[in-house]
Amino acid sequence: MKQLALYLPLVLTSLFPFYANALTSEAESTADYAVKTYEAGMLDSLTRLVSYKTVSAEGLTPDTHPEFIGFKHELSQLSQKLGLDYSDHGYVILIGLGNSEKKLGVITHGDVQPANPQLWQSNPFVLDVTSKPGKLIGRGTEDDKGAIVTAMYAMKSIQDKGLKLDRRIELMVYFAEETDWDPLRAFLKNFTPADINITIDAEYPVVTAEKGWSKINLVIPPQEMASTADNRARLVSFSGGVFSSQVPQQAYAELSGVSDELQTALEAQGELQPGMRYRFDTKGDTLVIFADGKAAHSSAPEDGINAVTHLAELLSIHDWPRSQAALTMSFIHEMVGLGVYAEQFGEIAYKDNFMGAMTLAPTVIKHTKDGTEVVMNLRRPIGKSPELLDKQTLKALNDWQGKHETELKGIDTYWGTPMVMDDAPHLDTLLNVFSHFTGVIDPKPVAIGGSTNSKLFPNALSFGPAMPGVEYTGHTENEFMTHKQFMLNLKMYTAAFIELAVEQ
Repeated sequence: MKQLALYLPLVLTSLFPFYANALTSEAESTADYAVKTYEAGMLDSLTRLVSYKTVSAEGLTPDTHPEFIGFKHELSQLSQKLGLDYSDHGYVILIGLGNSEKKLGVITHGDVQPANPQLWQSNPFVLDVTSKPGKLIGRGTEDDKGAIVTAMYAMKSIQDKGLKLDRRIELMVYFAEETDWDPLRAFLKNFTPADINITIDAEYPVVTAEKGWSKINLVIPPQEMASTADNRARLVSFSGGVFSSQVPQQAYAELSGVSDELQTALEAQGELQPGMRYRFDTKGDTLVIFADGKAAHSSAPEDGINAVTHLAELLSIHDWPRSQAALTMSFIHEMVGLGVYAEQFGEIAYKDNFMGAMTLAPTVIKHTKDGTEVVMNLRRPIGKSPELLDKQTLKALNDWQGKHETELKGIDTYWGTPMVMDDAPHLDTLLNVFSHFTGVIDPKPVAIGGSTNSKLFPNALSFGPAMPGVEYTGHTENEFMTHKQFMLNLKMYTAAFIELAVEQ
């Protein structure tokens, strides 16, 4: 799921409830029935789904990865229990209600991002409902296992009421959304999707525009160490981050020959950075600095505190002798800094009035046999072509290489296509459902920085599961969804499915 990049504030009201169009009585009554009947079942099912560590692993597929196999079995059992049909297509699971040739597609995913247990209060793959009352904490609760459970129980509630479907409701669960969309593209070559679709992998009210997922990757090559006096301080290593779509919470640097005066200056610099925590460990001649910031989805880097960029800022107070680590730190400090909108990266920064600004976040800095790999995740709005962005990127990199008399290796760029879907036939219906259950008057569509599978489907609009203006936790440590939101989503999905798929 991908967080909001530009949000037009909504006016909340409980004193003057007014809705453009009232919901059908079936939609309202069935939504209430769903919550009253299936609250306990929803929690039990979410507990079961969270327990599977559905994180992609190199060399394994959903048909060979034990965790994915177990997760599929759980979905099959739940489908049977709820009276829904189930079919397994490898990377894609289809769970449906009804037999009409016309369909309402509901798109989501079952794979999740990695989780560092050391940064969680408890096991990230055990649903925690007690440590913070009112919160359902666990990997996948918000992105996207909670949404899967919600959609299935919404369909069950519609079935219980015996409502006649004009469209088959078909939930599609994809198993490589976080890592590889090619298997889904291959599946769609021989599969006819619904003509109207809802992606439940973003936020409310309704998402009609998504930035394009983009990247700039490069390698800082090994460097011949500058000759200095033996007692001069050196930057030995610099690294941080875990995966490309997370603003890194942690970063690490190793230094040698650091004087007491320099260490004191570094510690003082760290105290000037709001939200950052630093630990300085001395072992003989080596000083290790651990930086701890705040993780966030890389589509909304403004929501996080990037440990990599802040550590580079801290280290920049000293003139380090030339080394691979020192060049890496300098690159981050000079080309990115503490900004999140590519302000320092040559001329690539720009914005669209609705979609918002291009964002850039260094997300992974890691040592490889070829040097230090730098992974930067960008989210691109409409307004510049890939050709222009490539030209501006390469000029910025060439200028930096010339300044530092070095040659970057493995430069690789990718500019994902922004999506705008502002004429889908079910837009007003979804806005009306959101308005009815939240009391928001005249909600407007929003744009997000993320990239969901909506791009691959006709007339696809994202509808939840996160509320607008609320910080998204899906790619962070200690991911959660509130119990209140879990139940509100059940109401809204149930009503939306009825308004769009039940014969009126």
